[in-house]
Amino acid sequence: MIEAKSVLAAQPPSISSVGAGEPPTGRCCLFFGSSHIFGHVSYIEVKGVKIMAGREEVLKIFPRDLRTILGQVTVDFDRVQEIRMRTQKPLLLICGGREYAVKTDGSLAVGIPDPPVRDIRGSGRCQEQERYWARAGIVTVSQAQMKETVEYMCSFSLYAAEEELRQGFITIQGGHRIGVAGRTMALGQDIRLMKSISFINIRVAHQVQGCANQVMEYLYSDDGRFLNTLVISPPRCGKTTLLRDIIRQVSDGPRTQRAGRRIPGVSVGVVDERSELGACYQGVPQNDLGMRTDILDCCPKSQGMMMLVRSMAPQVIAVDEIGSREDVQAIEYVRNCGCSLAATIHGSSLEDIMQKPAVGELIHQGAFERMILLDCRGAAGHVASIWDGGGNVLYADGSVKEAEHGSI
Repeated sequence: MIEAKSVLAAQPPSISSVGAGEPPTGRCCLFFGSSHIFGHVSYIEVKGVKIMAGREEVLKIFPRDLRTILGQVTVDFDRVQEIRMRTQKPLLLICGGREYAVKTDGSLAVGIPDPPVRDIRGSGRCQEQERYWARAGIVTVSQAQMKETVEYMCSFSLYAAEEELRQGFITIQGGHRIGVAGRTMALGQDIRLMKSISFINIRVAHQVQGCANQVMEYLYSDDGRFLNTLVISPPRCGKTTLLRDIIRQVSDGPRTQRAGRRIPGVSVGVVDERSELGACYQGVPQNDLGMRTDILDCCPKSQGMMMLVRSMAPQVIAVDEIGSREDVQAIEYVRNCGCSLAATIHGSSLEDIMQKPAVGELIHQGAFERMILLDCRGAAGHVASIWDGGGNVLYADGSVKEAEHGSI
């Protein structure tokens, strides 16, 4: 018997001490502990097992046989970061930063088992691998399954999804982003068509409301102005999730107080070039970015920032993964217009960022008044350090330190 239920969402998760080597059935860490559904979390109960609604949004794009196998996997869906499909290769889950191969009985194998035969080359080795995986019960993705998955995720209309596929990804209901790779048809420097898709990466959307609580106190001046903020993080360490919650809190008004009064919410403009922040589906944001937030979806950052200043008059502009010279020029334009900025960038340290040709100049100029470094020590989303615009340490490894002169 299947019974539909609804339960109140849990309180915002806190940082836990989960290690990278913990098996996927354990409790998750900061950025994988909450559903992206607002207010309530819906689930269906099958023989006493609770299945989250967000899980169904992802499973419905798979062929029936793969859907059945994935439905038997016992891993906490809130911990699943990615599902990877490659033609004639194992079906993989990425959970808590670790890689697991899916087996035909719904169990998981750590990593991709490789046959002991090492002296076979070319097609012979591929055939040996497939036979070995079949004997081990590892699920491999066939060409027919790949084709059917593409049809499902495009709602059986490749033509309608053509524009998104040219960008290398498509966003489905629930805000889950599906990256694709295969044969491309180009005209000059422009990708005209993506065909023969043989590789799929499903990035499972997780919105964690409240994950920015610990940093919001540092992001406002004494008079309540939002300070230009840069989040620095290696891949898969939670920078987009943190930025998403910063946007929501700036828009709605954070719990942070100045002069004994709560700071009010302000208008925020978001340039969501890859549909990762708002995760718009048919123009409607699937993630909660706040009541005063306007979103430019699938728009280049450099153009979108200037468009928002001219058209929506935001007080804060937010963008994800800056880096190009064009991005830096747009940021300077935004600053000169009196808007505050929240942005992210790939990097493992402040020194890495300062060596980047374009962004490094902004750092040296003191353009960012707050810089937050994330790492994955112990748990994704761990806040390692917070600096001011002069490189002075405001926060380090969970303990507040007196500001000391930096090297910027």
